[in-house]
Amino acid sequence: MPHVLVVDDESAHRLMLRAHLEEAGHRVSEAADGVEAVEAVAGALFDLVLLDQRMPNLDGLEALTSIKRLRPDLPVIMMTAYGSIENAVRALKLGAADYVTKPLDIEELMIKIGRTLDHVRLAEEHQAQRERLDARFDFSALIGESAPMRRIKDGLKLIAPSTATVLITGESGTGKEVLANVIHQNSDRAGGRFVAVNCAALPEQLLESELFGHEKGAFTGAVARKKGRFELADGGTVFLDEIGEMSPATQAKFLRVLQERSFETVGGVKPVTVDVRVIAATNKDLAAEVAAGRFRDDLLYRLNVITIDLPPLKDRLEDLPLLVEHFMGLYNESNHRRVRGLAPEVIEVFRRHDWPGNVRELANVIERGVILARGDLITRDELPGTMRPAEDSPGEGRLRPGMSIKDAERLLIEQTLIETGGNRTKASELLGITRKTLLNKIKEYELDL
Repeated sequence: MPHVLVVDDESAHRLMLRAHLEEAGHRVSEAADGVEAVEAVAGALFDLVLLDQRMPNLDGLEALTSIKRLRPDLPVIMMTAYGSIENAVRALKLGAADYVTKPLDIEELMIKIGRTLDHVRLAEEHQAQRERLDARFDFSALIGESAPMRRIKDGLKLIAPSTATVLITGESGTGKEVLANVIHQNSDRAGGRFVAVNCAALPEQLLESELFGHEKGAFTGAVARKKGRFELADGGTVFLDEIGEMSPATQAKFLRVLQERSFETVGGVKPVTVDVRVIAATNKDLAAEVAAGRFRDDLLYRLNVITIDLPPLKDRLEDLPLLVEHFMGLYNESNHRRVRGLAPEVIEVFRRHDWPGNVRELANVIERGVILARGDLITRDELPGTMRPAEDSPGEGRLRPGMSIKDAERLLIEQTLIETGGNRTKASELLGITRKTLLNKIKEYELDL
């Protein structure tokens, strides 16, 4: 039974309202003025208040303000014999749910009471449902409370439990694999394996073998049958990172897996059937890749069931404090350090930095700072040269006339590694050198990125 507080200085009016409300199945309490009304709300739980505007001691609008201070969620319907627009607007601005004018139309009043209570009930049910969802899903690995991250977390409550294929887009280093793992861990497949494959890190022949497995004797060195990643992930999730790097031949075979959930191993003739969920990720515009003839349009349609776009770090800088705190704790623990935070000048550098390597770059910078810090704060002395202000290190971190070729090469490699978030394969592609050459240069220049 909804509990209604009737506030009116006219006892006959209160009695009339009590009769109608009790007949409609409500429990009723009374107050003769605004002071009594505020005291009643402070001492008991009500579902709704009918509040007269014109009363002695404390008028309705003043009482409304005090009631809302005590119970912001308690709906109040104002009753007034002065039904001007101005009074109604004032009451609504102060938080009233609705208003009625005297003399009362009882039928209209009961409709408004029912509508208001229904609205409160639906709001409470919605809140309870959100709390149940929050309890069910653990998104703690997704660090950030910015608007873009909140939208992603809200969407995951529907996406994670489904069986749909998911395509995650976003710049390098934004955390696409972390997001894929979160989807897996909050799905019905959480008990199965999460198997990740970086399509850009393997040559075409090796990638096909890694994905689908091979039979004994399928090629030189295949001394035994080997299960592929899809077979290993049976009952779980396969995460294909940098899907845009997959060759056309492998794309065709992968398309069959999406359509039929079966494939043939390299050198095999018997189909292997698997039950896997596919999550793919890319930092490329796959529509542009289709237009250029480098990616199959039918594969894109199959992948693009649900797309999640992870924003770059520069578009969610309000998440920096949470991310810094997370990585600080992580690298303090792994390196047995007790660095407690960032020096004020470093905070300013972080705010001004573009973060081309995104969250991965931030993690690398924090790890470096935790290891090199001489005190309990990371100072700009522990930052990479490319992040130090020019006035602190003249000429450092940028190409300049008179710089030796060796120094210029070192700087170019360092900046490229930062931009790719430490991804050696991607950096070697951008620099136009082999990965082995890049690794040798990193060792030669003692780069710690």
